[in-house]
Amino acid sequence: MQKPLLMDMENTVYLEGDSLVIIDRRRLPRDVMPVYCANHEEVARAIEEMVVQGAGSIAVTAGFGLYLAAQELERKGSAREMVELQGAADRLKATRPTGFHLAVLLDKALDLVKKEREKRPASVVIREFLDQVLIRRRNTSQVTGRHAETLLSSGDTVLTHCFAGSGLLYMLQYARDNGKEIRVMCTETRPYLQGARLTAWSVSQLGLDTTLITDNMAAHFMSRGMIDKVFTAADRIAMDGTVANKVGTLQLAICAKYYDIPVYILGYGGPDRRTPRGSEIPIEERNPQEVLEFQGTPISGPDVKALYPAFDLTPPHLITGIITASGVKLRK
Repeated sequence: MQKPLLMDMENTVYLEGDSLVIIDRRRLPRDVMPVYCANHEEVARAIEEMVVQGAGSIAVTAGFGLYLAAQELERKGSAREMVELQGAADRLKATRPTGFHLAVLLDKALDLVKKEREKRPASVVIREFLDQVLIRRRNTSQVTGRHAETLLSSGDTVLTHCFAGSGLLYMLQYARDNGKEIRVMCTETRPYLQGARLTAWSVSQLGLDTTLITDNMAAHFMSRGMIDKVFTAADRIAMDGTVANKVGTLQLAICAKYYDIPVYILGYGGPDRRTPRGSEIPIEERNPQEVLEFQGTPISGPDVKALYPAFDLTPPHLITGIITASGVKLRK
């Protein structure tokens, strides 16, 4: 059985020589196209332009951007290394404000550099940290997937939205290995089609029965009793249980509540302790042109406007449970 390309992050974000290689997720699954970034600014633009997608992958990519910045400063022999490294981190943080993983990872890397600056070069410290992050994230995804698998029963049809990360793929792999027959429905997830291009493709590589639907079909299939459980990830979880995820998650949760279908969140490392309430989560507003076009082709009239909030907020009373590496926490 072919292992999905997106199962482990290091398959799609890795160093090659003096450059960071990012497999362009906008081109998958049709083409496996590498994008080479030589410095942190190119990494920042790649994140902004959706070359890399998914909160965990974005965070690690930003970390490698900081590593490239440290290497460049060391080559120049900059006397203002920490100031310029902080500037590079701020630029990378600004690329995607809703998710918290990116900012947390960069802050931790900088803290380590400050502690070790008299002993070792910043680039060495950051590289070692990122190697540890990759191992830790893979383990977290696997353990989260194992906990999530316990919620599945043979015969279930699971609905997903956007790309819920490798924890979803591990969940499905473990279910298959345990003899459970699971079917998966994936929303296409406009406008970048992560559900179609990334999730549905990856799930099909596991050999599971995979069905793609448009974003506005979910309630119909729920009403017909064709969906048993909903699983999504989260770009940020506030301490009050509010979940920020790809826009469209809220409406799925509302519909699922109406039809008494459980909604589970793959929360991996858990909530952001720096965000007490969901109201404090900034919602990234992306370029409306991304809605007015499909792969560069206009889909409406020249005088039509658009709006594109990239995320929405789902309140905790619509969520059945949050699954992390620590286990499953069900709503009381």
